[in-house]
Amino acid sequence: MLYPKNIETKVGFDKIRQFLKEKCSGELGRQFVDKVRFTNNYSLLEKLLNQTEEFVKVLQLDQNFPDNHYNDLTPFLQKAEIEGAFLTEEEFYELRLTLGTLQACIHFFTEIEEELPTLSEVILQIEVNPNLLYDIDKVIDENGKMKDTASPELNAIRHSLISEKSRLRRRLDSIFKSLKNQGFAAEELNPTIREGRMVIPVYAEHKRHVKGLVHDASSTGQTLYIEPEELLNLNNEIKDLQIRERREIVKILTKLTNTLRPHLESLSKANYYLGMLDFIRAKARFALETEAIRPPVIEEPFIDWRKAFHPVLQLSFRAQNRKVVAQDIYLSQENRILVISGPNAGGKSVTLKTVGLLQYMLQCGLLVPMQEGSKAGFFQGVFMDIGDEQSLEDDLSTYSSHLTNMKFFLRHANAQSLCLIDEFGGGTEPELGGAIAESILEELNAKKVYGVITTHYANLKFYAERMEGITNGAMRYDVENLKPLYELHIGKPGSSFALEIAQNIRLPRQVVARARKKVGKKKINVEQLLNDLEIEKSKLEEKNQQLLLKERAMTQELEKYKSIQEYLDANKKKILNEAKIEAQRLLQGANQQIESAIRSIKENKAEKEETKRIRKELEGFKQSVTPEKVEAPVEPDDEYKVVGGTIKLGDYVKIKDQNAYGEVLSISGKDALVMIGSLKSNIKLNRLVKVTRKEFRKASTTGKSGHSAGATMADKMVHFNPSIDIRGKRAEEVLSMIDDFIDSAIMLSVTHLKILHGKGNGILREVVRNHLRNFKEVKYFEDEHADRGGAGVTLITLK
Repeated sequence: MLYPKNIETKVGFDKIRQFLKEKCSGELGRQFVDKVRFTNNYSLLEKLLNQTEEFVKVLQLDQNFPDNHYNDLTPFLQKAEIEGAFLTEEEFYELRLTLGTLQACIHFFTEIEEELPTLSEVILQIEVNPNLLYDIDKVIDENGKMKDTASPELNAIRHSLISEKSRLRRRLDSIFKSLKNQGFAAEELNPTIREGRMVIPVYAEHKRHVKGLVHDASSTGQTLYIEPEELLNLNNEIKDLQIRERREIVKILTKLTNTLRPHLESLSKANYYLGMLDFIRAKARFALETEAIRPPVIEEPFIDWRKAFHPVLQLSFRAQNRKVVAQDIYLSQENRILVISGPNAGGKSVTLKTVGLLQYMLQCGLLVPMQEGSKAGFFQGVFMDIGDEQSLEDDLSTYSSHLTNMKFFLRHANAQSLCLIDEFGGGTEPELGGAIAESILEELNAKKVYGVITTHYANLKFYAERMEGITNGAMRYDVENLKPLYELHIGKPGSSFALEIAQNIRLPRQVVARARKKVGKKKINVEQLLNDLEIEKSKLEEKNQQLLLKERAMTQELEKYKSIQEYLDANKKKILNEAKIEAQRLLQGANQQIESAIRSIKENKAEKEETKRIRKELEGFKQSVTPEKVEAPVEPDDEYKVVGGTIKLGDYVKIKDQNAYGEVLSISGKDALVMIGSLKSNIKLNRLVKVTRKEFRKASTTGKSGHSAGATMADKMVHFNPSIDIRGKRAEEVLSMIDDFIDSAIMLSVTHLKILHGKGNGILREVVRNHLRNFKEVKYFEDEHADRGGAGVTLITLK
C-alpha cells in the first residue's frame, strides 16, 4: 500500500521519471517509463533489478550495443492491418531501420547469452523474419526512396522519364536562348518549374511574342512564366510518365504491405520488447550517471545503506560543482524507527526524503546510489507525511491534515510498512502536540512498523532513548562555526541549537539572554549536554584523522621495506656469487701454499694415499667456492652515440634519460619486451632509442666509475617510491610522470602503486585513469578507501 495518492511527487519520484524519459531513445521506451510502478512482488523485483544490473555491465564494457532507431512501429502496423492500405516509402524506411535495430539486438545477446541470462530472456521473445528485411531492401534504398529496380515496369518508366526530360531541357534551352537574343526573355533569370511544368521567364511587355500558356507571374508583375506552345506535348508526355511512375510505386508498395501483413503479430510483439529494452537501457544509463548499484535485497523489512545519497540532489549539486553529503542509514528489528533531530536547515527532511525516494526507486526496479557493501530490505507499503497538506475544500488546517494522515497510518500500517513522518507533532501548541506525537509513536512502535521521523520535540528524543525498537539520530552541527554539516549520526539525539543560531545572526543580546531564562536551567543543561557531546565527537574524529595519517605513513614505509626486501631476495644469488668470486681469489693464494706443501711431501716420499686425500679435499673446497657463470654487469656510458631509425626485433636499445641498455626480444603494438641485464621489462617504444651492437657490447662488458647495472637497479629499488603526487601538474606533464612511474615499477617488480591526484572536478582523475588503460601490465585500478582519500587517490595493481 502507498499513501498518500501523490506519494511520487512527495518523495520526488516524478523527477526520476523525467530523467529516465530523457535517457530513452524512442517513444515506446518513454511509454514504459510512464508504466513504472512500485512493486511488492519480490520475484518480479529481483527480475527487474537483474535486468538493469546486466545492462549496466553492457554499458560499462563499452559493448557495441545498437542505440539508434528505436521507433514505435505501432502506427505502421495498425495501418498495414487495413486491407488495401499500403505503407509509404518513408514508413517502410522507418520500419526497415527499426527491424535492423531488432536484428542487431538479437545478434548481440545471442553471442553473450550466458553472461546476461535475464536480458537474454527478454530478447528471446523477439522474432524477426529475415525475409522481411530482404523484401524491403529489394524495394527501398538507403535514403528511403523507391529503387529503380523495384520492378521492370518502374525501371522502364524511369528510363523514359530521364530521356524525355533531357529532350525537353535541350529544346527549352534553345528556345530560351533565342528569346534572350531577341530581348524577350529576362536575362537575369533561368528556366524553371511552375505547377510541375518547365517554363521560361518572359518580360510582361513581350508576352504576345511568345505563344504558350502562362503559369505564373513575379511579385512585381514584370515577369511572366510561360510554357512555350511547342513544349506542351513534351511536358504532357513527361506528366503522363510521372503518373504512370506513381501508379507503379503504389502497386509495389501495396504488394510489399501485403507481404508484411502475415507477420504483424510477431512484429507487434517485437516492437513491444524493443521498447522494453530501450527502457531498461535508460535505467542502466541513469544508474551509471548517479553511481548507483544493485544492493542485495532481503525479502523482509530492513535497511543497511552505506553512503547513500539523494540522486536528484546529487545531479543538481554536480552542475554547481558542489558535493552532496552521503548518509549511513540503518533500520533493523532491534531499531525499527529512527527519530532524527537537529537544527533547522540541517538536513533532516532531506535525509527522510532520501530514505523514501531510494526505497521507492528500488522497489520500482531501479538501482540506487549508495556504496558497495550496502544491503536493502523489502516493504509491502510506504506511508509518507511531509509538507503542508491543508485543504480549503475539506476545511482542514495543516495540523488537522497531519492528524488525518496519522489516523490512516495507525489504521493501515503494519510490520511490513515503512512510515516517513516529517516534523512529527508540529503545527500546534508544542506541549500538547508533543504529547499526541509521543502517543502516536508509541502505537506505531507497538505495531512493529519501520520508519524515519524528524522532530524538534525533546519528549520524543527521550522516549526514543528509553524505548526498545526506536533509536535516536542527530544531524551533526559545527558548534564552533555554527554551521550545519548535513551528516547523520545514529545513536544520539541532536540539539536544535536555536539559542546559538539566534546569537550567531546577531539577535539582540538581551533577547537571547531573556530567552535563556525563560527556557529554564534544566532545558539549557540538556541542550548544553548535547552540545558538549557534539564537541567531543568532533575532537574524537580529529584524533582519528591524525591516527589515519600516521597509519598511512607507516604503510608507505612498510611498502618501501617490502620493495627493498623483494629486491634483496631477487638478487640473493648474485650476491652469493660475488662472495664466491672473492673466496676464489683467496683460494688461489692458499692453493699455491698447499701445492708447495704437497711437493715437499712428495720430495720427502710421503705416502701416496695421503697425497691423494689432500688433493681430493682441496678440489672439493675449490668446487664449493667456484661461482656459477654470471653475465658481466652492464654499465651504460652516457656518451654512447644513439642510432636513429625504426626499432625492430633483435635491435640493441637504450632507455631515454636512463643509463640502461638492452636487447629487444619482442614487439607488441606500442610496447617492446627488452632484456636489460638479467631482467625482462615491457617498455613503450617511444621511450627507446637504437644503439650499435658494438656500443651495446661495450656497455655490457665495461663499467664506469666502478658501478654496474645491478648497482643502478639496486639504487633505483632503494629510492623508488610506490606513491606519487601529481596534484597541480599539467596534463602533458602528468602523462610523462605516469609513464616513468609505471615503467620503473615494472622493471623493479613492484605490483602495488598509488597516484594522488585529488578530487576537484575529477578532470585529473579521468586523465590518469584513461592513460592507465593503455598499459597491458595494469591488472586493475580503484579508488582508495574513503578514510584515506577516496576518489582523490587511485590504487593500481600490476600483473
